[in-house]
Amino acid sequence: MVPPQYYLLLSAAVFCIGIFGLLTRRNALLFLMSVELMLNAANINLVAFSLYWGNVTGQTFTLFTLALAAAEVAVGIGIILVLYRNFDDVDVTNATTMRW
Repeated sequence: MVPPQYYLLLSAAVFCIGIFGLLTRRNALLFLMSVELMLNAANINLVAFSLYWGNVTGQTFTLFTLALAAAEVAVGIGIILVLYRNFDDVDVTNATTMRW
């Protein structure tokens, strides 16, 4: 059996990669990918603690998180399509005119 510390280390690394991508990229698609990495890091934690404690509560929350991620991607892709149609680019710094 793999110790839970390895899962936590993997989760922390994936979360840090997601934070780094979120803070350094300007492309909206890479924003979405970074948020997905952060959500998957949370899922790794939930499943690891579910395995550690021997119940399925963490796995149940992981299913809800995956549904949330699917909804987030659907809305995000819609926003990216509008961004591309209006500005011919998916750079988020060009979209300041879309604000009210």
